[in-house]
Amino acid sequence: MKAVKMLAIILIIAGALGLAYGSFTYTKETHQTKIGPIELSIEDKETVSIPVWAGLGAIVVGLILLVARKN
Repeated sequence: MKAVKMLAIILIIAGALGLAYGSFTYTKETHQTKIGPIELSIEDKETVSIPVWAGLGAIVVGLILLVARKN
């Protein structure tokens, strides 16, 4: 049952981070061309927004798992 407790803690931490940051950005390489010794590449920055309900939901589910585990 330690796995359930670990999952609950991970959900609570992930939910708190989602609420604190709200979004994250990553770089995605979309096109790459190599012409002889010359290499060209295009990188796009993508932003992923984390909805407030997802962060709150993760926290609530994590808390429920912790409380249900004690009973």
